[in-house]
Amino acid sequence: MKALVVDDSRAMRSILTRQLEALSFDVAQAVDGQDALDLLGTGYVPEVALVDWNMPRMDGLTFIKAVRARDEMRNVSLMMVTTESEHGNIVRALAAGAHEYVIKPFTAEVIAEKLALLGLVGV
Repeated sequence: MKALVVDDSRAMRSILTRQLEALSFDVAQAVDGQDALDLLGTGYVPEVALVDWNMPRMDGLTFIKAVRARDEMRNVSLMMVTTESEHGNIVRALAAGAHEYVIKPFTAEVIAEKLALLGLVGV
């Protein structure tokens, strides 16, 4: 299965990539929402995208809204992985189309559990 990690932090992209690869995902990376949209525009369609909120050029919430506006992306599971912990932001992300929400810092087990809830991995 394919996964997309969208985060402006190289270290966070690396951490999430290692965790996803350990769960047998083929992982692509993007440095912000615009970079991720550009990748999706090439025909790359992942089963899941793990998206940071705060990024330059295009933030994660805007990216999620853009993905949800595209019919060909309706089956992509979207997981917000961010430091944004205010209840209002969680509600906004879920209302925009995110399926799951993980607050940094997190453990590999939390990522695996969320992916299992989405039906993407066994537990």
